[in-house]
Amino acid sequence: MTTRVNTESLIDSIRDLYGNVLTASDVRAFCASRGISYPTVTKKLENYKTSRGNWDLTVQEARQQLEKTVTSPSVVPPIEQNLIPEKDDTFVQFGNFKDIKRIVQSRLFYPTFVTGLSGNGKTFSVEQACAQLGRELIRVNITIETDEDDLIGGFRLVNGETVWHNGPVVEALERGAILLLDEIDLASNKILCLQSILEGKGVFLKKIGRFVKPSAGFNVFATANTKGKGSDDGRFIGTNVLNEAFLERFPVTFEQSYPNPATEQKILEGISLDLGVEDRDFCKRLVDWADIIRKTFYDGGVEEIISTRRLVHIIRAFSIWKEKSKAIQVCINRFDDETKQAFLDLYDKVDADVNFGENNGSVE
Repeated sequence: MTTRVNTESLIDSIRDLYGNVLTASDVRAFCASRGISYPTVTKKLENYKTSRGNWDLTVQEARQQLEKTVTSPSVVPPIEQNLIPEKDDTFVQFGNFKDIKRIVQSRLFYPTFVTGLSGNGKTFSVEQACAQLGRELIRVNITIETDEDDLIGGFRLVNGETVWHNGPVVEALERGAILLLDEIDLASNKILCLQSILEGKGVFLKKIGRFVKPSAGFNVFATANTKGKGSDDGRFIGTNVLNEAFLERFPVTFEQSYPNPATEQKILEGISLDLGVEDRDFCKRLVDWADIIRKTFYDGGVEEIISTRRLVHIIRAFSIWKEKSKAIQVCINRFDDETKQAFLDLYDKVDADVNFGENNGSVE
């Protein structure tokens, strides 16, 4: 029987009795019970020694993993790619866009939180600010399942070999890119692994023993439908109350509203022109309709709202079917029957030329 086997058997026996963390008294008691000399056992425990008279049986395993990491080609090399978003010619700036663009342009580390109702251009504003300034953007869509492995990185099996693969956060740190954490209020406490990053201090990759320092220009933007305090009205199911210390690491919070009617009409006209179905009157009627619904929503008269994104959906549907009534119907079928009918009745009042009939949005 080899020494290596004897050593492993010995260690297994000690672990069974005392666990992984040992003191000198534990070792002496083990030696007395087995009739083995103290120096013989401590010599076999040499690689596990943490201080005088103390051993940790997990230390060597960690050292072996680190040695494997350092001596093998264990880090997937960065992929050469252009991460600058494309400019959208239909984009119309409004709301907080100028402030967001100024923060990106400053190249300062200044984490920014953007909150507002769904479909009002929060994410699009950050993307287009980066597009206009030629800045790389890495977007991460957050869910309740998002954890350190998803964000920071972890070991992956590549060609039969276990290698370290950078997560999007590390990629953004090293590239000096803008990191966009989209729908941040869906996160669990697993996202607290970002604490040091939100302080501008980088991150230590403990699994491979490497510290990643943020490159110049790195910054973090987070978007959410709430302010990280949960959704009391139940509109945004799945949003969570975020840790207060986490939220405190965002110096500023922008509240994003829907664009005013004139701006929203300009947005729809630009998109309809780009799709080859320019109809300024239809765009105006849609904007007037959405504006009335929003005012009613804010007054508590209805429980649903028509977002700018949904108006864009209607314009795109119109470009497919060339029929206004069907475009509106198929895009509001997501609402319950009562709400949908109320919205259709209201549209009848702002545009008498559109006849919904009995179609109810079915696509033939």
